[in-house]
Amino acid sequence: APSEKSATAPQLNEQDTLVQRAEHIPAGKRTPMCAHCNQVIRGPFLVALGKSWHPEEFNCAHCKTSMAYIGFVEEKGALYCEVCYEKFFAPECSKCQRKILGEVINALKQTWHVSCFVCVACHNPIRNNVFHLEDGDPYCETDYYALFGTMCHGCEFPIEAGDRFLEALGHTWHDTCFVCSVCSDSLEGQTFFSKKDKPLCKKHAHSINI
Repeated sequence: APSEKSATAPQLNEQDTLVQRAEHIPAGKRTPMCAHCNQVIRGPFLVALGKSWHPEEFNCAHCKTSMAYIGFVEEKGALYCEVCYEKFFAPECSKCQRKILGEVINALKQTWHVSCFVCVACHNPIRNNVFHLEDGDPYCETDYYALFGTMCHGCEFPIEAGDRFLEALGHTWHDTCFVCSVCSDSLEGQTFFSKKDKPLCKKHAHSINI
């Protein structure tokens, strides 16, 4: 007979899953109050979300299934079994079309598992970091500029979307990086000279040591 694990869909390895399990406490000297009925519990009880419960009253808010031995999820102050949470609350992942029971990534007007929204180059999860699109595919910032970006010849950092830049001496520069190699005065829109591939202002056009 197939095991329960093989008969169900494989679970994603979501370390930040919302699903929790109640802790079973044997009967003892403690007589806590039940969070459901507000009556004293005499005998074994469950602990979940920092509260105590009669085992027979720890049930799904929708289908009333006992959650004493299964996972549950808190949503809007109520507790639901995994099945009901998936059915009524969990968003669907845009990539794998499975329900998301952990952290939700909202990107490109869609929802994703953390492990499904990845850079197409390095395959690492992008999470909430900056990413860029190329032909509709997401790239992390590092891979995007390595594959498609233009580097500033002055600072050797990428020229990002929205940055002001100019082209001179066969290279591309941030507008703030195109400066005289001697005095660092801006050369944007100015007459300039070059020596050893370095830009110079008119004043330092004949500098020897650069």
